[in-house]
Amino acid sequence: MRETDSPGADRQQVREADRKGGPGHTVLVALAVAVPVTKLAYTVGGGDAVRDVLVGMEPANWPDILIGMVITDPLLGSVLGVVVSRVIFAVFAARGAVPLGSGTARAVRRAALTLVNPVAVGIIDACFFGPWWGLATGLTAFALRQGVVVEYRTGRRRPRHRHGPEQAHHDPGYRPPSWLRRAAGVEQWVALSLTVLVLPFLAFVSALDGQAWTSIVECRVTYGTRTESDRLIELSRKGSGVVGWNLDSEQISDGLGCTSEESRYVREPWWRR
Repeated sequence: MRETDSPGADRQQVREADRKGGPGHTVLVALAVAVPVTKLAYTVGGGDAVRDVLVGMEPANWPDILIGMVITDPLLGSVLGVVVSRVIFAVFAARGAVPLGSGTARAVRRAALTLVNPVAVGIIDACFFGPWWGLATGLTAFALRQGVVVEYRTGRRRPRHRHGPEQAHHDPGYRPPSWLRRAAGVEQWVALSLTVLVLPFLAFVSALDGQAWTSIVECRVTYGTRTESDRLIELSRKGSGVVGWNLDSEQISDGLGCTSEESRYVREPWWRR
């Protein structure tokens, strides 16, 4: 058997992937670049409009597109929270953060490491979308960590560095029941599916849904000697006015006396065109 075909080599590859964030890290970086540009291009019509909007937003405000998408779409925001939570946990677990061995102190440390981040993600989600979304997100993030803990404690995965009394690569006395081992395997597939299939799908659905990533306001816009009431996608605020993409004249405009509209729809979703 070649070395690259051995179970040890497979575990080494998984371990190295965990240390670098796994497929979740790659997917998150790709989405952070591609999705906001897609959202912007579809919403304002592409072409020169994309350049004009980016210039009007200024570089410091460019992340607003992605942030706006996440905090206005409960399902996208919740799945993203779960994926980010697991990526962070896998990175730290691969660097030896999961305490091995028995004893109350280590059990408490394991529980804290496993619980703190899902609780935080659940609270953030609840603040944006309500308690039920927060509860579901927190529980899912917690559940998808258990497989990682089981694999590191049983030695199926090994941390990159170990020092001191935790030099062992697994808990010799740890014997999880068979159902927990099977659940750990299922967890890996669920996490992978959420990361490489569900999250990109939801992200691009949100990018092509025809809604602005921020508020749409109706403002007084001056053209030479005449003043009209136009709809603007708010890009930034300047003094008492708004700088935005003018949906009526298709250009960057300065608006005064702006009032917010309830609907953020700019055009029909891509799948209805």
